[in-house]
Order: sequence, then structure tokens, then C-alpha cells
Amino acid sequence: MVPVTSHMVLGYHKTDLRKLPDQQEDEVLARMKTGPLVMMTVAPGAPPAMGTSLTLWFVYVLIVSVFSAYIASRAVQSGADYLTVFRFVGTPAFMGYSLALLHESIWYKRSWIRTFKSMFDGLVYALLTAGVFGWLWAGR
Repeated sequence: MVPVTSHMVLGYHKTDLRKLPDQQEDEVLARMKTGPLVMMTVAPGAPPAMGTSLTLWFVYVLIVSVFSAYIASRAVQSGADYLTVFRFVGTPAFMGYSLALLHESIWYKRSWIRTFKSMFDGLVYALLTAGVFGWLWAGR
């Protein structure tokens, strides 16, 4: 039985993966069964832009922090102890930094070890986020 997902029902993801030119779909499916299977990202040619990536990462960190702060502000009283603030900020921060990475291994065959390493990085970011919030918020 094939699970039905929003991708299948709503149809707005139909254009996410494009067909290669001059490929017969049946031939491609037969080749996929024998392997190896390659999934790649094709991007426009340009030199790596570290400034752009760092800016986007900063925006991402701000978004995770704002949502984590919102959740904590609804659950934690002003002047709460450090560990309470740490818990209520760290949990959604971990979710924001790490849990979304699992679908890459589930759907796109990304190496599980690579995903878990990235999730560990997300745990470190979440602990740092929670630590800063706990330090600035607790006892105030």
C-alpha cells in the first residue's frame, strides 16, 4: 500500500523534479532499479558567494530564534529559572535546526550518517540558542 501524502493529493509539487531531456520514462525507471541512483541539484553557474550564504544563514537563525522565543514567552513566566528557559527555547530551536533534515534521507536518499551529523550540528546550535536565551532571560 502506498501512503498518500499532500504531495500526491494537492499536486503543487509536480514541477519540483524535472524530466531529463530525451529520456524515456520507462527506461529511466528500469535503470533506477539496477542502480546506481544519482540525485543532484543543478544550479546556475556562478562563483560561490559566501556573503550571500552567511546572510541567508543569519536570517534563518533569526527566524528559528523568533519562533523559539515566541513559544517560550507563552510557556515561561518572567523571571523563570535558567533551566526552564533553556528547555522551552532549546526544544523548538532543535526542531527548527534539526528535525526538518530527516526528510532528505527519507525521500532523497541522502546518507543517514550525513543527516545525523547535520542534526548534531543543529543540536549544538539549539544548545547555544537556549544558553543565550537562558542567560539573558532567567532571573529578570
